[in-house]
Amino acid sequence: MWFVFPGASAEMKIHRVLAEACVSILREVFRNHRVLDRELAAAFEANRKWGKRDRSFIAETVFEVTRWRRLLAALAGCDEIRALCAAQWVRMEFEIPDWWKSGAASADEILSRMEAMADLPFAIRESIPDWLDETGRAELGERWEPEIEALNRRAPVYLRVNRLRFEIEDAIGWLAGEGIDAAPVDGVPDALVLPSGKVLPKSLRNDGRVEIQDAGSQLIAPMLAPRPGERIIDACCGAGGKALQIASLIGNDGVIHALDVDARKLDELRHRARRARVSCIRTAPILDGTIEGFAGKADRLLLDVPCSGLGTLRRQPDLKWRLKPTELERIREVQNSILATYPEMLKPGGTLVYATCSILPSENAGAVRKRIDEGGFTLVDEKVISPAGLGFDGFYAAVLVKDA
Repeated sequence: MWFVFPGASAEMKIHRVLAEACVSILREVFRNHRVLDRELAAAFEANRKWGKRDRSFIAETVFEVTRWRRLLAALAGCDEIRALCAAQWVRMEFEIPDWWKSGAASADEILSRMEAMADLPFAIRESIPDWLDETGRAELGERWEPEIEALNRRAPVYLRVNRLRFEIEDAIGWLAGEGIDAAPVDGVPDALVLPSGKVLPKSLRNDGRVEIQDAGSQLIAPMLAPRPGERIIDACCGAGGKALQIASLIGNDGVIHALDVDARKLDELRHRARRARVSCIRTAPILDGTIEGFAGKADRLLLDVPCSGLGTLRRQPDLKWRLKPTELERIREVQNSILATYPEMLKPGGTLVYATCSILPSENAGAVRKRIDEGGFTLVDEKVISPAGLGFDGFYAAVLVKDA
C-alpha cells in the first residue's frame, strides 16, 4: 500500500517550486472542489519546462495526498495542506527541507504513527468520510471493507484493442515496437494491461488502434450482445468509450446513436471515432423531444447512467471528498428518472443494459428492481464487477428485455 518514490532520498531533493505547485493544485481540489485530473493537466500545460521526474513527483504527491487525506492528517497531527504534503513526503522517503513550514509533526513522529496505523478507526485508516463509511456498511455489510481497501490501491493502465484495426497479438507487437510491454487480461478478450507505473504516451493514445479503458468497463458493452446491422442507442454516452467498443463488436456494421446531454463530450467522441476509423456512430445531444423522436426504434439500448463514481476511486480519489449525501440522493433520483423514461426508445422485445461505475446496491440492483416492479421488463442477467474480487474498477450492469 505504501509507495516509495524510486531513488527519491538518494537522487532527488524537494525543490521549492515543485512543492508549492503541489500545494496550489491541492488547494483547488480541496477548497474549491476542482477535479484533480484537470488541475494537474492544467499545471503541466502551464509549465512545459518541467521534466519527467518533476511531473512524476508532483503527480505522485497530489494523487497520494488526495487518496490518503484523512490518514495523512492523523499522521501529521494537522489537516493543513502543507502538513499533509509533509507527511506524504515522509512516506516517499524524502527529507523535509528546513524551509518547508507546515505545522506537521516531525518525521520521526510521523514514522512512529505509521507503525501504529492498525489501531486507527477504519474510516481514518482507509481515508474516507464518516458518512460514506456508514452508507457503505449499511449497503454492503461485510463486503464494504475489502472493496474500499481495493479501491485505495493504485490502478494500472488498461487498454482496449480496436478490433477494427488490430488483432490483440498485433497490438502487443506494435506496442513492443514502441518500447511498451503489454499483456493480455484473463477474462477480458480485448484488454491489455501495462506494467505497474507505466503509461501510454500521448502519440499512441491519439493513434486509434488502442483506447485507454479499464478492464471492468470493457465487460459492460458485450452484455448488450449487439449484432451487425442493428440500430443501437448509447443514451448516456459521454465521450464514447463504450460506443466505440460496440462499433468494434458489430464490425462497424449497423447504426449506433450516441446521445448525451453534454455536447462537448460528443465533440470528443467524433474525434475519437475518426481516429478509430469508426463510421457507424451518429451523435446527437439530448434535447426536449429527443427521447420521443427515437421511440420504439432501438434494437438495443445502453444506459450507462450518471452515478456516484465510487467504483473509480482508484483513479479519481478526489471523488470521495466532493461527493455528499445530498448529491448521492440526487444521483439516485436521476437514475430512476432515466430508467422510467429512456426505455421508451426500445422496440418491443429489445434489450436494455443498465450500468453504473458504482459499488452501491442502491444505485445498482435497487434501481433495477424498482424498474422491474413498474412492469414492462424482465431481468435476464446482471453482473457485479468487484474491485476486491477482480482487481478492476467497480461496475454493475443488468440486462433487461422489454416485453413484446
